[in-house]
Amino acid sequence: MRLRAFAKINLGLKIIGKRPDGYHEIQTLYQTIALHDRLSISLAGPPSAIRVECDDPRVAGGPANLVYRACELWSRAREFRGAIHVRLGKKIPIGSGLGGASGDAAAALLGLERLAGNRLNLESRLRLGAQLGSDVPLFFWGGRVLGCGRGEDVYPLWDLPARRCLAIFPGFGVSTAWAYGEAGRAAPSLQLTEKAKNPNMKRFGAWSHFPLSEWGPAENDFERVVFARWPELAQLKRRLIRAGAESASLTGSGSAVFAVFDSARKLHRASSFIPAGWQTFPTRTLTRAEYERLVFA
Repeated sequence: MRLRAFAKINLGLKIIGKRPDGYHEIQTLYQTIALHDRLSISLAGPPSAIRVECDDPRVAGGPANLVYRACELWSRAREFRGAIHVRLGKKIPIGSGLGGASGDAAAALLGLERLAGNRLNLESRLRLGAQLGSDVPLFFWGGRVLGCGRGEDVYPLWDLPARRCLAIFPGFGVSTAWAYGEAGRAAPSLQLTEKAKNPNMKRFGAWSHFPLSEWGPAENDFERVVFARWPELAQLKRRLIRAGAESASLTGSGSAVFAVFDSARKLHRASSFIPAGWQTFPTRTLTRAEYERLVFA
C-alpha cells in the first residue's frame, strides 16, 4: 500500500490559555497543501513486529518515531498479531511546523486500516490520532479544518477556492515547548482554562477569530516570540505580503513561513525574495475532495 502524507499550514492560531492538564487551549484553522511525504506499508503474518525505515537518517525508526507509535496503537486497538513494515520517504522538512510527522502517522493509520480490511469508525480513529499528537486528527479530514482544544478537536469547514502556496523553510526548527513557554511569558494575562467536556465550535467562539470567507490575513500568536528571536522570518513575511500574498504567516510554532497567492505570477515573483540557502516549496492548497482522492497513491 502506497500513500501520500500531506503537509498543513495554519491560516491562523490563537492561544487561549493554559489548561489544568498542562496543555494550552488553542483555536486554529488548518489547511492541507500538496507538499507531501510518501509511505509504503506492508503486512505479514506472525510473529508480531514493527519496522519503520526512512530515507532521512535523522529520522529514528523506533518508538520515538510517530509512525512507529501509530503502528503500535493500531495493532493494540485491532488486536493485530502480524508484522508491519513501513518505508518513509521524507520531503516535508523536520521541525518546520508543516505537520510532517503528524501527517505521516495519520497516513499510516489510514493505510493499515485499508490493508487489513479492518476499519475503525470515525470517533475511534480521531481518538487514536489524538493520542499520537494534537495535529494528527486534522489529517483524517483534509481540506480546511477548524482545530480547538489542543488542536485535536477538529471540525471540517467548507473549502475556499484553490490557491497557489509557497512554503519556506529557513533550515532550522523551532521547539514547540520553547515556543509555548515564551508565548506564556510574553502574554502573562493568559488565563487558566477549564478543559471542555463537550467542545464545539460555538463554545470556542472561533468564528470571530479567523476570516472564514477569504484567505487572509492570518494571525498566529507564536509570531510575537518566534519573530523576536528570528527577525529574518518577520522580514520574510513582510516581503511576501508586498509581493502580493493574500495571506502570509508562520505555520504552527514555526519555523516555516507560508504565503498564499491567487496567481502563479505572484508566487514566482515572491520566490525571488527568499534568502539564499533557504528551502522553498512551491505547492498549492488541497480541497477535501482532492485530499481524499490523492492520499492513496
